[in-house]
Amino acid sequence: MDKEAALIEAILYLESDPLDEASLMRISGLSKEVITQALEVLEERLAREESGLELSRIGGGIMISPKKEYWENLRDRYGKKNEGRLSRAAMETLSIIAYSQPITRSEIKAIRGPDPDTMIRFLMEKDLVRELGKKDVPGKPVQYGTTKEFLKIFRLGSIADLPKLNERESERFELE
Repeated sequence: MDKEAALIEAILYLESDPLDEASLMRISGLSKEVITQALEVLEERLAREESGLELSRIGGGIMISPKKEYWENLRDRYGKKNEGRLSRAAMETLSIIAYSQPITRSEIKAIRGPDPDTMIRFLMEKDLVRELGKKDVPGKPVQYGTTKEFLKIFRLGSIADLPKLNERESERFELE
């Protein structure tokens, strides 16, 4: 199983985006069972203290990334420096979308106040937010939600992994 784990490790190293098991099967030519076992071996190997890497499960996919404890030391050089920085207004809008999705522009405006059009466009350009469809109400407004890129950047396996809000914080995301 060491050779198969090494193959999966090499594939994950070369890919910049998380891969699901089906993609790993297609690229490696290995069966689902072998992929599952190889990932377990690889996860054990990377869990050792002498490894600076870990397997991250992000948005339904798997990737190799630096261990969280080392990321602060690496962020300035290897993170998306100014590109990755979001203004306070962008973070507020992104937070509202993440915690309230699917959500419409007018619902975002009702929670945050200022017209969110510019921030929504900006977040869509950064591939953090996408259109999910139309709400089934008069006027059929567009509903927005987060993307896999959002999960990747914030190192979340799914939206369910967002930090839990306390009661006071939850009230801020409710429509009146």
